[in-house]
Amino acid sequence: MTYRPSKRTRKTALGIAGITVLAGLNAPAALGFAGERYHEYEISRPAYRARYGSWSGIDIPERYRTNAIHAALLHTGKVLIVAGSGNEQKKFDRGSFDTVLWDPRTNTFEKVPTPDDFFCSGHAQLPDGRLLVAGGTARYEKLDGEVERAGGGMRVKNENPDKEVVLKKGTVFRSPAGVRYVSGADVTVPRARRDQVVTYDRAGVMRPWKTEVTAGEARVFVEAEEKGPRSVTDRRAQYGIVGLRGEDAANTYGLSERITLEKQDFQGIRAAYEFDPKAEKYIPVDPMEKARWYPTLVGLDDGRVLAVSGLDDVGAVDPGDNEIYDPGTRKWSRGPQRYFPTYPALFLTKGGKLFYPGSNAGYGPADRGREAGLWDPRTNTFQKVPGLRDADETETSASLLLPPAQDQKVMILGGGGVGESKRSTARTAVVDLKKDSPVFQDGPDLPQGTRYLNSVIMPDDSVLTTNGSEDYRGRGASNILKAQFYDPRTNRFREAASPRVGRNYHSEALLLPDGRVVTFGSDPLFDDRRNTKLGHFEQRMEVFTPPALNRNGKNRPVLGRGPEELDPDHRATFATDRPERIAKARLMRPSAVTHTTDVEQRSIELGLTKTGNSVTVDVPRDPALVPPGWYMLFVTDGQGTPSEAKWIQVR
Repeated sequence: MTYRPSKRTRKTALGIAGITVLAGLNAPAALGFAGERYHEYEISRPAYRARYGSWSGIDIPERYRTNAIHAALLHTGKVLIVAGSGNEQKKFDRGSFDTVLWDPRTNTFEKVPTPDDFFCSGHAQLPDGRLLVAGGTARYEKLDGEVERAGGGMRVKNENPDKEVVLKKGTVFRSPAGVRYVSGADVTVPRARRDQVVTYDRAGVMRPWKTEVTAGEARVFVEAEEKGPRSVTDRRAQYGIVGLRGEDAANTYGLSERITLEKQDFQGIRAAYEFDPKAEKYIPVDPMEKARWYPTLVGLDDGRVLAVSGLDDVGAVDPGDNEIYDPGTRKWSRGPQRYFPTYPALFLTKGGKLFYPGSNAGYGPADRGREAGLWDPRTNTFQKVPGLRDADETETSASLLLPPAQDQKVMILGGGGVGESKRSTARTAVVDLKKDSPVFQDGPDLPQGTRYLNSVIMPDDSVLTTNGSEDYRGRGASNILKAQFYDPRTNRFREAASPRVGRNYHSEALLLPDGRVVTFGSDPLFDDRRNTKLGHFEQRMEVFTPPALNRNGKNRPVLGRGPEELDPDHRATFATDRPERIAKARLMRPSAVTHTTDVEQRSIELGLTKTGNSVTVDVPRDPALVPPGWYMLFVTDGQGTPSEAKWIQVR
């Protein structure tokens, strides 16, 4: 298991760039008051904004400021900002969980009741526009030296085939020697399975039916009542459950796993919900089979969702017991078996295969599940893809399916060594998945080694990459106040205006329906170069306005009235006053992003037909290219100026 420092100490360390040349780095420089005044003048000039874009802050009322751990764009145009306990154990202990809904059009906020701790959950867009949220936090970690009471997994058995058993948090398990352990969560133990088994004698004659009972089983984390080493055990033993009587006591018992005073990792929950954008509330659905913390949820071409990896209910990386959610039944079923580190980036590609570029957010050994490749969930086969430089520095990297999605190219940007490694890479690489034997090819380097970079697909087919830090969680004031555009056609970067707020771990960025980009969060360890002052969570939000909107924002293309669904020919027609201005049309899937992982965003090139007062777009029928769901339709002019998006549902 990769070592992690306590997340209870996360807070902010803004990177200080030192004295730099403004023209060379296009970033704020520590040049004193006069230098800052000049820089403010420079970046406010219309010519500067038209070339590089511009950043502005969001005015957030105090009661709506939160630790943005997750962010998702809904088809109502609002942004769901999910904190859960927000990496604050005091809030977790109080059961104080947070979700904020932000409307970018009116810059208004509202709080949403949050039924479980969705801190470090997974999420995916569903075909009807709801957002699936699954997993989260059952328990905060304790480091070596902090553990006072021995803890570990307890397998709870139920041999009664007639009923399940529900054991509440705080249930006491007693060892044969009388040592007592307390459960840390509610646990439901399924009833035993009763099977009729046929046997035969030596002459081949069938014997009478025999009934076999297989005990139901669940697992729960337990902690010793007493402090100290007396409660540590490596032996498997049967534990009685205090408070049970009669048949319940005979049929229900615990089997201990290894119980130690070693570091105890975060633990996941099984809970799953759909967030309804119209009712603006969480709706419970069937829980997952496995508890998950740091899982990836990825939509498949048939509208179902695959849940992959995560830390389980005792803090171990899931061994590969993936599962699939069916939004029609709101139930889970067993998925293909494959191991990944936590928060693996998985992109839906041709034929329904999932491409894993190696990007992940961290937990798991350095030598397992890190190789890039194409995974076919239907056959559960995995084709390794070679050629990635700095392949041991993919943790906390960014990755995306480059626009347009028809090109089937995936890019990985930056990343670092496993765990608390100080190493980071400036490497980018692109792989063309249309080739029979795809191989990574180096792309242009980032300005410096970068972890926690956020990359956002723009309506003009460029990719905005922003923020990050050079060291683990911004140590040594290593935040990177830079942004740049990547052009997939030329395979080059060009400068963009520099953000004012540094962002590293627990930061997000996503495209808004008006063509701007919003950034959230940051959770650094320290607040100074010497790493002596604990950091604080960054609750400010910034919005980036791209150059084209600074140049032509008042004269952007406009889509008028049109449908919210495609016709039987997979087309949609929209009114527009100047169809001759429109050069391109793109269908863009809304983001659901956390921990630099955004497997939802994609941009699909559309066919375009113009008439005197309308444009008609043709949407590809391939569900592996255009999975079912709600999309933003953007059109752009010859200078890349985007319209405001129209929302349209692909069924």
